[in-house]
Amino acid sequence: MSSDDRLPEIQEIFRDILDEPDLVLNRHSNAENVPDWDSLAHVNLITAIEKRYKVKFALGQLQQLHHVGDLLDLLDQKLAAK
Repeated sequence: MSSDDRLPEIQEIFRDILDEPDLVLNRHSNAENVPDWDSLAHVNLITAIEKRYKVKFALGQLQQLHHVGDLLDLLDQKLAAK
């Protein structure tokens, strides 16, 4: 499964955490263009993604994330390293 194949799964997590059932993400989505994606939501999103995929992100890795595409690529790297 490629990182882009995980986008629908990540989108469902975002929809649930942000309570936005019609939210549509793409690789360029970020906190500036996704409603209600604030710092608290970000923590909840990362926690939900870590739990779903059984991975842990380092703080330094999270600070490098600027878009959903960055998150997908990092998640892909984490899953490949398992």
